[in-house]
Amino acid sequence: MNREKELRRQNEDIEPTSSGSNVVRDCSKSSPRDTSSSESEETSDSSDDELIGPPLPLKMVEEPVSHMEEEIIGPLPPPPFEEVEEDDDDDGDSEEEDNPVQKIPDSHEITLKHGTKTVSALGLDPSGARLVTGGYDYDVKFWDFAGMDASFKAFRSLQPCECHQIKSLQYSNTGDMILVVSGSSQAKVIDRDGFEVMECIKGDQYIVDMANTKGHTAMLHTGSWHPKIKGEFMTCSNDATVRTWEVENPRKQRSVFKPRTMQGKKVIPTTCTYSRDGNLIAAACQNGSIQIWDRNLTVHPKFHYKQAHDPGTDTSCVAFSYDGNVLASRGGDDSLKLWDIRQFNKPLFSASGLPTMFPMTDCCFSPDDKLIVTGTSVQRGCGSGKLVFFERRTFQRVYEIDITDASVVRCLWHPKLNQIMVGTGNGLAKVYYDPNKSQRGAKLCVVKTQRKAKQAETLTQDYIITPHALPMFREPRQRSTRKQLEKDRLDPLKSHKPEPPVAGPGRGGRVGTHGGTLSSYIVKNIALDKTDDSNPREAILRHAKAAEDNPYWVSPAYSKTQPKTMFAQVESDDEETKNEPEWKKRKI
Repeated sequence: MNREKELRRQNEDIEPTSSGSNVVRDCSKSSPRDTSSSESEETSDSSDDELIGPPLPLKMVEEPVSHMEEEIIGPLPPPPFEEVEEDDDDDGDSEEEDNPVQKIPDSHEITLKHGTKTVSALGLDPSGARLVTGGYDYDVKFWDFAGMDASFKAFRSLQPCECHQIKSLQYSNTGDMILVVSGSSQAKVIDRDGFEVMECIKGDQYIVDMANTKGHTAMLHTGSWHPKIKGEFMTCSNDATVRTWEVENPRKQRSVFKPRTMQGKKVIPTTCTYSRDGNLIAAACQNGSIQIWDRNLTVHPKFHYKQAHDPGTDTSCVAFSYDGNVLASRGGDDSLKLWDIRQFNKPLFSASGLPTMFPMTDCCFSPDDKLIVTGTSVQRGCGSGKLVFFERRTFQRVYEIDITDASVVRCLWHPKLNQIMVGTGNGLAKVYYDPNKSQRGAKLCVVKTQRKAKQAETLTQDYIITPHALPMFREPRQRSTRKQLEKDRLDPLKSHKPEPPVAGPGRGGRVGTHGGTLSSYIVKNIALDKTDDSNPREAILRHAKAAEDNPYWVSPAYSKTQPKTMFAQVESDDEETKNEPEWKKRKI
């Protein structure tokens, strides 16, 4: 009994300390089985010698592990090679990230034929499904990438502003409306299908203070939607104002911003835009200045740099970066400048030698904010227009694309599609994409084959080929023409000659062709016939005998004083010749 108690106590001490040791477990399991009296002394001695004190499981466990290691000795396993390959891929990715030129999608292009004149406006909806183009030919064309085939034809064309050139087109942040800015003083908003939603009111041009008018009074330059608030947009005009509008209230603007020089004089804004968060409004003016207002404070600008570009040149575009800290300006002095909003006292970088001849040449940022894109203008026959890429961090000219033998006016880099849209001076709109880096857009219509033109089906006869089942609907059999003509000749209705139209006042009870006046109505009812081809003298003398025998109207009133009427007799020609003298007869 004492031995069994000691063994149990030792087993309880061994189990928690050497739970991972198989050898100890085997000993603890085998020890209670050897309970014979003949071997009791030996087990007691062995248990006292081997199991006294805590066991050492590490040595017992290390032996099989070392034995396994000895068995696995050999060539290195493949995982290290995989890790090395992954490191190489990471290095390649890091190189692509460090070189933003590799992300430019310019391997493929498609050309959309807008017209023959300059494409001066481009607009792409937020989802990238539809593109709108506008030009100097007053047309606005709609392109649907999902619905186009390889023929690349627009599905709709319209002239929303009649005979005014299109200056700017932009989709709203929800994609259901398009802002159309033309050469007129009234901006328009149309829906996705081209139907007019609203038109801004025109202001009173005879009021001196432009803040007291309800709308613009001169030609517009450009416009922009608010990036956050639905239904709010902004326009700038030659009346020296920048106005914000709401779609629900077209009868009056929401607010008016009046750019001023340092001396307080009026200055015309040539372009305007919202910041990415919509809290700031930036405008570039004809005197070369860039002015930035708080959206809710219209009195004084928050930032004002008076000599951003050369005075007298039209700054054609200002654009905010996606992080909202940097502003890019495309000047009419053939330059592109970069500004930091937080330190708006001097430009960060400046690039020159970028000729422009259009007042809407724009610039834009890449989706990752590492590149800035703009276009260049050329004279006809003097080279090709280019799309120039600048790196934002160093402002180095890192890449160029030759577009066509005309000026590059508009450029647009869509962030979701990763495709670049370009409007040129010869009426083309080009889309650049990469099959591996771009999404949807032009990739959807390139793979579709061009539809064959449907041939018009012509029928030799105009009667139904397959007749109805009922006999009453069947057409009669064609009989001979001679018998039919003889039958029609006997029919008084069919053989009646139609009466020609009446010329003049009317005849035979029929009203003339001069209309349904009161006189024509009387003529029609009393059947007055005014056709009298006789001599009027003879017509009067025809009633002379009756008037003399039975005077009724005039003669009784003058019966006492009226002399007897005597009419001269008209001699005939023979009598006249008899009475003529002899010398006249001889002469004849």
